[in-house]
Amino acid sequence: MEHLTISQVSKMYDVTPRMLRHYEKLGLIRTLHKEDYAYRMYDAEALQRLQQIIILRKLRIPLKQIAVILKDETQSESLRLLQENLAQLNEEIASLDLIRDILRQFINRLAESQKQKTYFNLLEDSTLIEIASALTLPKTTLKENANMNDLNKAEEVLNKSLNVKILLLPPCTVASYQYIGERPEEKVGDVVNRFIQESKLYEIKPDARMFGFNHPNPGILEGNIYGYEDWVTIPDDMELPEPMVKKKFEGGLYAVLTIQFPEFQLWENLSKWVDENPDYEANYSELGLEIMGGCLEEHINWVYCAHLGWPEDNCAGQLDLMLPIKRRAK
Repeated sequence: MEHLTISQVSKMYDVTPRMLRHYEKLGLIRTLHKEDYAYRMYDAEALQRLQQIIILRKLRIPLKQIAVILKDETQSESLRLLQENLAQLNEEIASLDLIRDILRQFINRLAESQKQKTYFNLLEDSTLIEIASALTLPKTTLKENANMNDLNKAEEVLNKSLNVKILLLPPCTVASYQYIGERPEEKVGDVVNRFIQESKLYEIKPDARMFGFNHPNPGILEGNIYGYEDWVTIPDDMELPEPMVKKKFEGGLYAVLTIQFPEFQLWENLSKWVDENPDYEANYSELGLEIMGGCLEEHINWVYCAHLGWPEDNCAGQLDLMLPIKRRAK
């Protein structure tokens, strides 16, 4: 197989370039440089490792455990980790079975009360309420002997019920930096991180927040080049050093989904949630794909972490995916 670019691999396996770079940064996959070629390339070994990572992620194995599994030559630690995950799933499946049984009891009692033309108060049935209150809510379920199609369907079910919140961002002044080229998120993050530390922004504005977005999106420019831009909220009268640029952000209403880095595939789930929402619809920017349609990625606690000098894991590694919305016309 010929060596592939990050753009080709991204399309082939439906993963984002940022996720691929994160896997490389964690040491899960390795890329190489071809002579007289500026970009990293993926060989057959890297693609095989990527396939393994994708399957393990669909099995809900955390990245830290995947790193151990891929390096475990004796496979003893892999066995232990997989057994732990299976035990957790069994607990969750047992909880689901119990929930199903309780629902059946509710249904049977409601059906019986209708036959007898009496009123059955769900909230006053002490026996059922006591059982239900002791439940551990499940996170996921999987069937044995599942193939890849089954895993994809299971993942769709697990991601369907999203904890999306509606948030109004007020107008604000931001310090902006944009970079177009290879690894733009990292280049931008380094500059913004340095700005936060040197300006002591956290001491000046402890409620400062950091947002990012593709600018321009992958696919707009030739040669697999794209850009990224970061915004950090600042006091209106703050003077900025180069290369930071002051901008005004008008704010707006957003549908927000919190993810764990680098689960950017959940952008699609958030978009579907908005499309199917009866009260709200997408309110994308007129600039479209050039700026990700006006979508934002808020790096939670980034300013605080940068101030302390440890932005690498961004505290808990959490981000908010933010999709602009507006009320649906009735």
